[in-house]
Amino acid sequence: MIVAENLVKEFRLAERKPGLAGSLSTLFTRRHRIVRAVDGVSFTIPAGSKTAYIGANGAGKSTTIKMLTGIMTPTSGRCVVRGIEPYRHRQANARGIGVVFGQRSQLWWDLSVPDSFRILRCIYDIPDPVYRRNLALYRELLDIDALGTTPVRQLSLGQRMRAEIAASLLHDPQVVFWDEPTIGLDMVLKDAVRHLVNHVHRELGTTVVLTSHDIADIAAICDSALVVDRGRVVHQGSLRELLHTAGRRCVLFDHRGGPGPGQACADIERGLPGVSASATEDGRIRVDYPAEAFTSRQVLAFLLDHFDLADCYAPEPDLEDVLRRIYAGEHRAPATADAPGARREGAV
Repeated sequence: MIVAENLVKEFRLAERKPGLAGSLSTLFTRRHRIVRAVDGVSFTIPAGSKTAYIGANGAGKSTTIKMLTGIMTPTSGRCVVRGIEPYRHRQANARGIGVVFGQRSQLWWDLSVPDSFRILRCIYDIPDPVYRRNLALYRELLDIDALGTTPVRQLSLGQRMRAEIAASLLHDPQVVFWDEPTIGLDMVLKDAVRHLVNHVHRELGTTVVLTSHDIADIAAICDSALVVDRGRVVHQGSLRELLHTAGRRCVLFDHRGGPGPGQACADIERGLPGVSASATEDGRIRVDYPAEAFTSRQVLAFLLDHFDLADCYAPEPDLEDVLRRIYAGEHRAPATADAPGARREGAV
């Protein structure tokens, strides 16, 4: 459904020297530097999947989405969406996709939301049954009628995002690209949006590509993850596989008799070097251990040997912690100066 092959996007930025003299000198001598926002990215997103495209600010997510939607042309490499190169066949590509950019509008600024929807109905040639079905769904889940006839420019951010999300799905696209779609929404509306996209995916098999810094959006919507760091893909697979890259994991347990919490924690840290143990507010003991040093079986075996366990469980690693490690550079794809995707900057 979506394929990127060695996708590169570079921007040519003017360099200015500081001060008045520096500004005047640029009138006669212009210097530029090349910034590579997307650095040889390759991936495949199968039809019908719900993929989180994750990365820190400046990782190249939005730039990649803009190339996949045909807004930008790659510097090199290629991408294909539904068998179409988006930047070569923009109109054909646009008819099969839906797009939401959190800070950009696809609605008509001086018209009301109903008027914008009627225009989109004509542009996409949406059949009457499809149009009526989707409006009924938006009324039920997004309370879209509450926006009334207010011009889009007078709507709050949250109100406009409700309309943008509905507009992106109005024509039953095969693929939707959502870039920070729940920005400005309260918790109730966020839940409604998540329910809406999951409903559409279930009924129509829509392929969903979501970029978001909201971990709850990712967990509630997506079943796979594509993680980029500094313009390169560092992970692609299921969310569960991403969680398994966590550097530290934990076990929580309760025990009968034996040493008190303080002594139990000290015994654990002495018996498992590199592990940290602490008592929780509800009386359990939490054992945090480095995944590269111990397996969960080794930790559980130690606990069974030394304590009379009454309750024990190992929660899934926290997705936010995993992503924080990636963003901090603790898990980074290797790069070499001679590789095709190596970062290059310099004066031109």
